[in-house]
Amino acid sequence: MTDFFKKHTLITGTLLLTATGFATRILGFFYRIFLSRTIGAEGLGIYNMVHPIYGICFALCAGSVQTAISRFVAANVRKGKQIFCTGLVISLTLGLGLAALIIRFSPFLAHYVLMEDRCAPLLPFMAVSVPFSAVHACINGYYYGTQKTRVPALSQIVEQTVRMAAVFLIADILTESGHTITVELAVTGHLIGELAACLFSVFCFCLLTCGDGGRPHTAAVPELLPDGASPEFPDSGSCSAPRIKKSLPALFLETAVPLMALALPLMGNRLVLNVLSSAEAIWIPSSLSAYGLSSQESFSVYGVLTGMAMPFIFFPSAITNSMAVLLLPTVAEAQADGNESRIAQTISMSLRYSLYMGILCIGIFTLFGPELGVGVFKDASAGSFMRILAWLCPFLYLATTMGSILNGLGKTTTTFLQNVTALVLRLAFVLAGIPRFGIMAYLWGMLASELLLAFLHLTSLKRLVSFSWDATEMIVKPAVLLIISIGIYYGVFSLWDGFDRLGLFVSTALHIGVLCVCYGGLLAVFHLAKRS
Repeated sequence: MTDFFKKHTLITGTLLLTATGFATRILGFFYRIFLSRTIGAEGLGIYNMVHPIYGICFALCAGSVQTAISRFVAANVRKGKQIFCTGLVISLTLGLGLAALIIRFSPFLAHYVLMEDRCAPLLPFMAVSVPFSAVHACINGYYYGTQKTRVPALSQIVEQTVRMAAVFLIADILTESGHTITVELAVTGHLIGELAACLFSVFCFCLLTCGDGGRPHTAAVPELLPDGASPEFPDSGSCSAPRIKKSLPALFLETAVPLMALALPLMGNRLVLNVLSSAEAIWIPSSLSAYGLSSQESFSVYGVLTGMAMPFIFFPSAITNSMAVLLLPTVAEAQADGNESRIAQTISMSLRYSLYMGILCIGIFTLFGPELGVGVFKDASAGSFMRILAWLCPFLYLATTMGSILNGLGKTTTTFLQNVTALVLRLAFVLAGIPRFGIMAYLWGMLASELLLAFLHLTSLKRLVSFSWDATEMIVKPAVLLIISIGIYYGVFSLWDGFDRLGLFVSTALHIGVLCVCYGGLLAVFHLAKRS
């Protein structure tokens, strides 16, 4: 068994990232519950408003450089430290420059870009965290390139744990001293979390990398080069050739040019997507104000949607995100081998299980949305949003897995253009729909954009690979089994319900667990019956 896990480092790395992803999301739920009860829905809305600036900075200085480092390290482990140092210098320089700009122009950005002056004192906190995020991302890129995911995985836990502990401690001190808790608490927690993750990663890198001389690995990162190309890196000479001592600037340029040749297209793609997403986040509160809500009401609605309802909807995507990490290299390998039947089987399997999970989530959030909203956040409107967004789940999970397969086939430009198209559609609902119909227009826009994105991904895949599609097997059967499961659930708990005495949240969680067991059990029975 140990040999198996050593051999299949892709699987073990993905499982480790999945486990830590679930752990951080669970911790994140408790953190959001605490924030919702200390800074309120309006405070959550204002806190989420400053994240677009941070997201754009991360796209420029960290995310794309991380991917470039991981790709080149995977292909050139012997030069791994040189590649890492070059990427770190570039990323940290960009991060420090962007941080200085945000601090200098924070009132301008708050007033003219975010259109909310109350964000001005929050932006410097986010700005200071950018260089720490850059260092953390570069170290993660190095370890992803060597398929050693323990440090990136543990850094997620460290970041979330330290952030929560610091915020709880600061809130307790402020409460005891009689001070009012404001949104500054949340951005301070963000900064402390990024600092903790950075220091932990630096410590592990300094401690572990000195003795790291392992063999080359293939990268396990969820992104391919443009047009599916393989990374190439200039070799300064073979072992048999005489070594020519180069200056530090020459070594830096030798590494930086190919590194940035890969990072810049990825940076451009991420920047466009982040700018569109940021525009959406900025325009929603202003569109709600045009609908007739006050500034306080607009940010409260926005905070309930983005800080309470949507985290629940996106929680199961930890599974599909992990599946996506596995799918990309699997499909890329099958394409390199010319094994189209394996690609077709992978697409069909991903399609089936994404729909299975999405249909189950429709049942969960439709039935238990109100209880989750009140039991967790003490807010009934969060539950109403969950009920509507429940129908988003199948398309959201489909788009995630199908987009990863397209990337695995080298169609990164296709996925980028299709993501832009879906975002533009959603922005149209924000600008044209919210002023007339309120926040419901945005929910309709999310449903329409994810439906469009899933359709575009599937259409593109169908043109590339001939895979099997059975609507009865993939949609009708799980939908019928969900209805049967709901009938069993109501039949059991109409006779006996011993969970009510445990409190609303615990009772709801146990009820959801029973429904999931019924649904999963029926699926397993039908699969076994079909095989026999």
